[in-house]
Amino acid sequence: MKTPLRILIVGGYGTFGGRLVELLEDEPRLVLLVGGRSLQKAREYCAKRPASKAKLVPVAFDRENADSQQLTTLDVALVVDASGPFQHYGAQAYRLIQHCIDYRVHYLDLADGSQFVAGISQFDEAARRAGVFVLSGVSSFPVLTAAVARRLQEGLRQITAIYAGIAPSPFAGVGLNVIRAIASYSGQRVPVRRNGAAAVGWPITESMEVVIGVPGHVPLESRRFSLVDVPDLRTLPQLFPAVHDVWVGAAPVPASLHRALWGFAWLVRLRLLPTISWLSRLMTFVMARVRWGEHCGGMFVRIEGESLEGVPATREWHMLAEGNDGPLIPCMGVEALVRKLLEGTVPEPGARTATSDVSLADYEKLFSRRLIYSGSREFGANIASQPLYQRTLGNAWDRLSPQIRQLHSVSDESSFVGECTVDRGRNPFAWLIATLIGFPRAGTTQEISVQLVKQGNAERWIREVGGRRFSSVQSPGRGRHQWLIRERFGPVAVYMALVVEGECLRYVILSWTFFGIPLPLALGPRSAALESVQQGKFRFDVELRHPFTGLIVRYQGTLSPNLNPEAGYPTPHGKHDADVIANPHPAGRPPKFHS
Repeated sequence: MKTPLRILIVGGYGTFGGRLVELLEDEPRLVLLVGGRSLQKAREYCAKRPASKAKLVPVAFDRENADSQQLTTLDVALVVDASGPFQHYGAQAYRLIQHCIDYRVHYLDLADGSQFVAGISQFDEAARRAGVFVLSGVSSFPVLTAAVARRLQEGLRQITAIYAGIAPSPFAGVGLNVIRAIASYSGQRVPVRRNGAAAVGWPITESMEVVIGVPGHVPLESRRFSLVDVPDLRTLPQLFPAVHDVWVGAAPVPASLHRALWGFAWLVRLRLLPTISWLSRLMTFVMARVRWGEHCGGMFVRIEGESLEGVPATREWHMLAEGNDGPLIPCMGVEALVRKLLEGTVPEPGARTATSDVSLADYEKLFSRRLIYSGSREFGANIASQPLYQRTLGNAWDRLSPQIRQLHSVSDESSFVGECTVDRGRNPFAWLIATLIGFPRAGTTQEISVQLVKQGNAERWIREVGGRRFSSVQSPGRGRHQWLIRERFGPVAVYMALVVEGECLRYVILSWTFFGIPLPLALGPRSAALESVQQGKFRFDVELRHPFTGLIVRYQGTLSPNLNPEAGYPTPHGKHDADVIANPHPAGRPPKFHS
C-alpha cells in the first residue's frame, strides 16, 4: 500500500484508544487521527509521542454530534470507535455506524456491551450495498475467546460448553468508561445459556475460582472470577450451536476491592439498590490508587465437548501477560485487522460481530513480539494415563529435549544410573536436616541410581547415592496449587512450578507445608533445580538452602537409562498418601459456581 492508510480513532487519547495508538505507531504507512471531544487533549497526547513512525494528527471529534460531513472533511478510510461505554450510547447508539456506511468508510469498534454488539447485524445489508465492513466487538471478548474456542475445537466433533475469564493486572489502568459499564450491570439480570436453555445470570454475584497457568510458566495465584455481561454470552452459542453452557468472568484485583464490588452487586440483586452506577467515579478513583500484587495478567478458555469417537473431551487454553503488555491485548484484534489491511487482506463487506475475522494465529503473531505467553492442555481418559510431567506441562512438553522427556516418561517404572557430585552444608542444623531426610554424604564422582515408580497419578522417586537412599513422592497440585508439582519429603512438602527454558526444565518453589500446615515462603527452603542436557546425557543440578542454615545439600551429575535394572537396584518402599492418586483434573466436570 503506497498511499498511507488514514484511520480515525475515536477516543484516541483515552485508555483504550491510547493503547491502540501505542500498538500501531511503529507503522509508517499509517496516518492516525487521534480524535476526541477536546482538541487540546488530543494535541497534548500526540505531543507526548514524538518517536511515532506513524503520523499522528490531533482532531476534534464528538461521536454524539458526528455527521457524514465530518468524515468527508477528515478523508478517512477507517473509523475505530474506542470510546464507550457502549452500554450507555442511548437511542442514537449506531449514529456513527450509519454515517460510516453513508460515506462508505470501514468501521471497527472495541464494544464490550452485549446488546450493542448483538444489534450490529441490522446494518448488514446496507453495509454490503456500500461495500464496507462494519465489525463490532473487536476485543478480547468475544473475538479472542471465539478464536481460542475454534482452535480448541480442532479434532473434536462438537463443543458443548465454554467457560472463559480474564484476570487483569492490578497495575493495568482501567478507565472511567470501563468502570461505568461494569457498575451498570452489576447485580442486574442478564440473559445466559445454561443446560441447553435460555436462563438468567447475575453479573458479579456469580463466581468461580480458577488458577491461570500457562504450560511451562509460573502460574498466577488463584483468582476469583465473577460473571460479566459481555458479547460472548450471546455470540458464542450462535457460533457453536451445540453449546449448552456459556460462562464468562473477570477477576479484578486486589481481592478486597473485588469483594466490595461483589457485596454491592448483591444489594442490587436483592433489589435493595436500583444500581451502583453512582459509585463509578469513586471506584475509578480507588482502583487507580489501591494496587498491589503480581504485575501480571492472564486469561483462560475452557471447552468441553465430544471427540470424533463420541468420547467426552475437555481442553483448556491459558494466557499470561507480564508487565505493561497485558492491557494492550483488548486492542490487539484491531491491530491484527489493520496490519492485514496494510498487506491487502480486506474483510468481507457487511455488518457483523468480528468473531470470524481474527484467528488465534493472528493473535499469536502479535503475542510473540511482547511478553505474552499462551499454551493449552487436554484432559480425558486418554490423557489420564500420561506421565505426571506431561499432563502438567501440556503442549510445553514437546519443547523439552528428548533426554528430559525420556526420564519423565514414567508409564509403570523406570530406572537411570550415572555419576554425581554432592556438597553438604557445614551448619549443624543443615547437617541435621540433610541427615533426617537421608540426603547423601559429600563426595565427588559418586555412583547414583534413580528409580521412578508410578503410583496412581503420582510418582515415587527413589534415589541412591554412595549407598544412602532417600525418596520423595511427587503428585499433581490441587485447588489453589493447580498446575504445580507437590513433592513430599517426609513431613515437608513443597509446591513447584515447572518452567520450560529452551529445551531445559527449571523447578521454582512457590509454597511449602510442614506436617500439612502451610507456612510462609520466607521461612521455607530455597531450591535451585535445573534439568538440562550435556553431551547427549540428561544432567541435573539441584541445590537446597534455607535462610537460617545456608546450604543444606547440592547434588549435580548426569543420568542415563539403566540397561540392567535388576542388578542390585533399589525397590520402592513405604506407603504413599491416598490423596496423591486422586485425579485433580477430572475431565468433563463443569466449574463450581459460588454466589
